[in-house]
Amino acid sequence: MPIELLIGGLNALREYVALHVLTCLIPAFLLAGGIVSFVSRESIVGYLGAAARKISSYSIAAGGSFFVAACSCTVIPVSSGIYYGGAGIGAAFILLWVAPAANILALTYTGSILGTEMVMARLVSALLMSLVVGSVMSFAFRKEEATRVSSIQSTGGPLMDRKSVILLLLLVVWLLSPNYLIIQGPYWQKVVVWAIGLVIVGLYVRRSFSRERITGWLRESWWFVRIIFPLLLVGVFVVGVVGAALRPEWVQAALGGEGLRQSFLATMIGAVSYFATMTEAPFVDTLMGLGMGKGPALALLLTGPGLSLPNWLAIAKVFGRKKALVYVPTIVVLGTLVGWIAGYVL
Repeated sequence: MPIELLIGGLNALREYVALHVLTCLIPAFLLAGGIVSFVSRESIVGYLGAAARKISSYSIAAGGSFFVAACSCTVIPVSSGIYYGGAGIGAAFILLWVAPAANILALTYTGSILGTEMVMARLVSALLMSLVVGSVMSFAFRKEEATRVSSIQSTGGPLMDRKSVILLLLLVVWLLSPNYLIIQGPYWQKVVVWAIGLVIVGLYVRRSFSRERITGWLRESWWFVRIIFPLLLVGVFVVGVVGAALRPEWVQAALGGEGLRQSFLATMIGAVSYFATMTEAPFVDTLMGLGMGKGPALALLLTGPGLSLPNWLAIAKVFGRKKALVYVPTIVVLGTLVGWIAGYVL
């Protein structure tokens, strides 16, 4: 039995490295590093400030979080830094939710494993949930926010220069092209598309940026690689071990079907467990292969990376217990309802 579990983990790891590292992760890590390097932090704080209009700050927070690759714990320093730097509580908690639940790394990987339907459901659900989260947090702590608005001055300015915008767009196209232009074809065709994208991005970067800016960008990208990639490998291995240990009848009994009970159970499994970003997709794929319904699968995809028991404790420590007691139950309720509804739509 232990040998079977070890083989299951190694097989999952081999398949992952062979099919996803080159065409998915390398462009995604460079994109994540580019966001950190080329987007003005001061302007972001200005646009997300407590005095800013809710609709604009929420939209920017949700849209910007799409490019922040972080798990439920590593996103907390980013979110708290923005909050204590002047961002409103609604925008800060939208970042706290969307970045781990629907960042571009996780979405791309989800699409490559679970397909376009599931990745679109994950993106739309996370964004809709983020608006509710932002509104609930702003309403629950409106008196506290009113005091903060009077003491914080927002600053404006452009988020990025034109060259940086073009680079990030090229990186997004490079990231998505191999996996969406070549859907059914052999893997070598994806590699060809990836290589063409690499040449285009490389030529543009060489012509448009100084050596110092390129070095800073690569340094930030390496930070993501160093922090995320080892966790990802461990997570994929564990997923393979779990898949080899689980029995289909266990999964079907607990998570099969599309009822409210199954969705709530999947949400709670995700809310308590810790998933490094992107490790939730192969885990859910394994469970779906064993009989898990699409609705519970979506609930787990959202709350798995978005919440965790360490995340609960860290939020209470950094933002205060009252905010944690509002935020965590809100996500659990929303995740359960989204999974339940999605079960009848997907």
